[in-house]
Amino acid sequence: MVLIVILPGVLDADNQGVIPHWRNLKSGLPAKIPSAIGCFKGRMMGRLVVRLWHRRPGEAVAVPFLEVSKARLDRVWKVDALTKELEDFELKKAAARAVTGVLASHPNSTDVHIINLSLTFHGQELLSDTKLELNSGRRYGLIGLNGIGKSMLLSAIGKREVPIPEHIDIYHLTREMPPSDKTPLQCVMEVDTERAMLEREAERLAHEDAECEKLLELYERLEELDADKAEARASRILHGLGFTPSMQRKKLKDFSGGWRMRVALARALFIRPFMLLLDEPTNHLDLDACVWLEEELKTFKRILVLISHSQDFLNGVCTNIIHMHNRKLKYYTGNYDQYVKTRLELEENQMKRFHWEQDQIAHMKNYIARFGHGSAKLARQAQSKEKTLQKMMASGLTERVVNDKTLSFYFPSCGKIPPPVIMVQNVSFRYTKDGPWIYNNLEFGIDLDTRVALVGPNGAGKSTLLKLLTGELLPTDGMIRKHSHVKIGRYHQHLQEQLDLDLSPLEYMLKCYPEIKEKEEMRKIIGRYGLTGKQQVSPIRNLSDGQKCRVCFAWLAWQNPHMLFLDEPTNHLDIETIDALADAINEFEGGMMLVSHDFRLIQQVAQEIWVCEKQTITKWQGDILAYKEHLKSKLVDEDPQLTKRTHNV
Repeated sequence: MVLIVILPGVLDADNQGVIPHWRNLKSGLPAKIPSAIGCFKGRMMGRLVVRLWHRRPGEAVAVPFLEVSKARLDRVWKVDALTKELEDFELKKAAARAVTGVLASHPNSTDVHIINLSLTFHGQELLSDTKLELNSGRRYGLIGLNGIGKSMLLSAIGKREVPIPEHIDIYHLTREMPPSDKTPLQCVMEVDTERAMLEREAERLAHEDAECEKLLELYERLEELDADKAEARASRILHGLGFTPSMQRKKLKDFSGGWRMRVALARALFIRPFMLLLDEPTNHLDLDACVWLEEELKTFKRILVLISHSQDFLNGVCTNIIHMHNRKLKYYTGNYDQYVKTRLELEENQMKRFHWEQDQIAHMKNYIARFGHGSAKLARQAQSKEKTLQKMMASGLTERVVNDKTLSFYFPSCGKIPPPVIMVQNVSFRYTKDGPWIYNNLEFGIDLDTRVALVGPNGAGKSTLLKLLTGELLPTDGMIRKHSHVKIGRYHQHLQEQLDLDLSPLEYMLKCYPEIKEKEEMRKIIGRYGLTGKQQVSPIRNLSDGQKCRVCFAWLAWQNPHMLFLDEPTNHLDIETIDALADAINEFEGGMMLVSHDFRLIQQVAQEIWVCEKQTITKWQGDILAYKEHLKSKLVDEDPQLTKRTHNV
C-alpha cells in the first residue's frame, strides 16, 4: 500500500471537491487510522486526508503537495509498520472469500461455462452449487438486492478465483486513478501494454530484417488494435466522458476523485479486454456522459458484465440479465424490461405448477388415508396412488416462488408553511474572487409543491446550487431568502462520512434522536428503510454501501424536513430500493429538488426539468426522455464515429 498524506494547505481545494474525501475508504481501514488522524490533528493544527492505493513491491510511501520529514512522521507512528498492517488487512479480506467451481467449457473456447460454483465470505454463503455462463459477444447485467454479493462475485472473477482460461484477459474496474503528474491522456495511453509491446517487437524485427512472417502477424494485430490511431482513440474516449482538450492535458493530481474515476473508466474502454467487468460505471457521470457511455458499450463485442442500479442504462446496454437471488445465478435473454416480463411469466407458471402439485399431493394423501385399509380393490388403488406420490417426491417438486422482501421508504408529514418558502433574488456566485462565475443573476422561487430535477454537464453548478439554497455556500452577489420555519434535508454523496462506523444503525439513530426512548420503536423506524434483524445491531462498518445509504435516509427522514434536496441519491442503491425511494418522494408533502444521473428516477418523480448551463438555469420544455434524445442528437454531431459503430452492431 501507499499511504498518501495530504496536509493542511490543500484543504481549501478539498472543500471544492478537488481532493476526494478519505472517509469513503474509512469503513475498510483498521482502527488505528482514525486515532492516528486525531493525533495529527492535534500536533499539526489541521485535518489530514488518508487514502490507500495498491502499489508495486518496494514502492515508497508518497507524501505529495508538501514535504514532511520522516522523523516528524515517525513521532506519530511508524509508517512502515502501519503500511504492513494495511497490507495484512487487505490480505485478510481476500482470505475471507472462498470460491469453488469447475470449468465446463473447452479450455480454448471464448465462452466461459463454470459449474458447481460456490462463493462464501466470512462464512456467509453467497452462492451455492450454481453455474456461471458468460458467452462471447454478450453484454450481461448482474442484478440483485443490496448486500447479496454482486460486487464480491465480480471481484472473484476479476482476480481469477474462478477457473477462467488464461487466454481470456480480464479488466475489472475497481477504483479511481491515484493523483499523479501524468495527464489523463497519458494515463489512458499507458494502459495498452499489448500495443506498446507489439510496437517494440515489430521495431526490433524490422531492424533485424528477419522473421518476416512473424512481423506480418504483428502488423496485422497492430492494425486490429488501431495502433496508429491510438492517441486519437484515447482522446475520443476521454472527450465522450466529459474531458475537454484542455482537461486532457491537465495533471491528474488536479482532478477530483470523480474525474479520476472517469480516467480509470476510459482506460478500461481503451484497452478493449476480452472480458470487461464494470461495477456501477455511471456513479460518477453526468447525464451527458451516461448517454455517451451507453452508446459506447453497445458496441462492445466480447464479454461485458456490469452492475448497475439504472434500469434505463441496463435497457440500453444489456443483451442478457443475470439475477443473483437465493444463492443462485438465474439467466434471462434480453434487456432489463424483457427480464421483468419473462421473470413474471415464469413465476406465474411456477406458482400454477406448485399449486397443482400441492393439490395432487393433498388429494392422494387423503385417498391413501381413507382407503388404504379398505376393500382389496380400494387398497390396490391406494397403493397405486402411494407409488405415484413417491415418484413425484423423488423426481423433485416445484418450489414456491420466494419473492424479494418488499421495501418502503417513508418521509414523515412536514406540515404546511405559507409561500414563498425560498426566494432566490439576483444571485451570482463564484468560488474565488478571480475565479469563473458559476451563476449570474439567478432569479426564481421554490415552494412545497416544487418537484424539480437539475440536469446539465459536470461543473455546471448543480450541487453548488443546492449548497447555496441550504446555506452551505453564500452568494457572491444577490440574496437568498428562506422562510423562518423551513427545515431542509440534504442528501449528498458524502453523507455516509458522518456515520459513526463503530455504532450499529440502532445505536446511531438512538444517539441522533434521543427523544425516541424505546428501542423497539426505533427498530420499526429503521426497518422501514430495509434494515432488519442483525443488520440493525451490526456495526455500520460491516454493512454494504447500499445499506449505509439506507441508514442515511432513515436519519434524513426523521429530521422531518419541508424540503428535500437530493444529490445523486441512487448511488449504491439497488433497483428495488430506488423504486421505493421514488414512491416515498411522490407521497412526500414537501418540496423536492433532485440531482441524478438516473433517467428513470427523474421520470418517476420530477415535474420540471431545469438545465444548469452557461451560468444560468433554463426550464426544459419536455420530459427527461425528450432531454435524453436531445443529448443523443448532440452525440451524432460531436462523435459521428460512435453513431456508425452503434448502427453496425
